[in-house]
Amino acid sequence: MTPDRPRTSVSAWRPTVPGIAEVFHAHFTDHAYPAHTHDTWDLMILDHGTVDFALDRRRHGASGSTSVLLLPPGIPHDGRTVTASGFRKRNLYLDDSLLPQSLAGRAADTPVLDDEQLRGRIDQLHTSLAHPGDAFEAECRLSFIRERLQVHLTALRPRVPGREANRLATELRELLDARTRTGLSLQEAGATLHAHPTHLLRCFKRTYGIPPHAYLTGKRIEHARRLLLDGHRPAEVATAVGLHDQAHLNRHFTRHVGTTPARYQRTRNGSYS
Repeated sequence: MTPDRPRTSVSAWRPTVPGIAEVFHAHFTDHAYPAHTHDTWDLMILDHGTVDFALDRRRHGASGSTSVLLLPPGIPHDGRTVTASGFRKRNLYLDDSLLPQSLAGRAADTPVLDDEQLRGRIDQLHTSLAHPGDAFEAECRLSFIRERLQVHLTALRPRVPGREANRLATELRELLDARTRTGLSLQEAGATLHAHPTHLLRCFKRTYGIPPHAYLTGKRIEHARRLLLDGHRPAEVATAVGLHDQAHLNRHFTRHVGTTPARYQRTRNGSYS
């Protein structure tokens, strides 16, 4: 009897190429990401299947071998499988040394780019990233990709300031960014910002599309990914990012990444199965 294929296959590592914070490959047959944000740009190509996702509360879909997905930093998004076979994807998380965060508003409305040439270059970059000796080749390929992405972003109309300009929401977000590890109570946030706690919650959700507790959890998982790829033990990571214990980390990490911290850490060799 043929054994069932694993429902999830994940590989993640941090290359030596400047500007790439993480490489993440995954095959999901049944997974739904909760709404979350990244500090980095998320550049994704699909090798198989279809993905349905919402970015800033607008739903999108992508499939096929020509589409490129570019999800900007700081803007909430989710993602889920559509068919029984799921989807196979390859992600590059790019820091703002490659693409400035000031361009995020331009990318928010048009996250799916139909650019076969760009998709081919990203595929070649992933191939070179799988071989540590090809770091210089990877840098060269990344340079062309960056140039192409900037052309796309420059062509898009900038978003007119609106929800993002909400002062209280912005101040609460900055407070959460500064207190990611230690956290804070809602009452403390209200006292610090001189606002009623419930009003703060409404402002944040209206502005960013997710409640502040979900935003804070996402920030902690982002930090946990970096620490795990640096080789820290999951139990240490849980405490370092402000979660109660390893079980707390496991629960949230699996929801956000699709696999446990221990399995995620074991993929640091960069294999893609």
